[in-house]
Amino acid sequence: MSAAREQIFTRIRRSLQRSAPLAAPPVDRLPAPESNVRPRLEKDPLACFIEKLHTAAGTVDRVNAVSDVVQATADYLDRHRLEPRLVVAEHPLIHELIWPAEWEIHAGPATGDDHIGVGAAFAGVAETGTLVMLSGADNPTTINFLPDDHIVVVSALQIVAHLEDAWRLLRDRATVMPRTVNLITGPSRTADVEQTIQLGAHGPRRLHVIVIED
Repeated sequence: MSAAREQIFTRIRRSLQRSAPLAAPPVDRLPAPESNVRPRLEKDPLACFIEKLHTAAGTVDRVNAVSDVVQATADYLDRHRLEPRLVVAEHPLIHELIWPAEWEIHAGPATGDDHIGVGAAFAGVAETGTLVMLSGADNPTTINFLPDDHIVVVSALQIVAHLEDAWRLLRDRATVMPRTVNLITGPSRTADVEQTIQLGAHGPRRLHVIVIED
């Protein structure tokens, strides 16, 4: 602790007539929090997720297997006339993919020079079309925010109805909680200037999701 900070705490304790910090007992977290009232989905979770993602200006491709992700990525690059220079996560859904030899691929964190990032979502939330992104060495958070185009791979088995379900899934499956959980709903946007929506204000201009249905 810095000397200045210790001085501040010492003055606070003196004003409270305490000679030492209070000992706080550890807090026990609820192992299974009770669910609150949640809205009913009018469609199955995957269909609802896709609909909500479209509403949020995201796009979606559905593929049958992990091996189809490369072709879906190529189709996306062709649609937007983008050069195949990608920064990719080393997540299990991605790191074994065989990219075309002529593509420029590097794995790891994104930098300001990367224009297309490929990452993996832990889950998708049908209620809002939100992607749940976990930070970690195999899925750097920089890929979520620095490239102009963000391509996210998610398994259809990980599409849950509500956000509460995503947290429950994380508690059930994570041996160690991630340092950061990012909730992403559509590309970055702002309406600060004349109340006009501008995409790509603080992050990607486009968000594309590849859903693996197998």
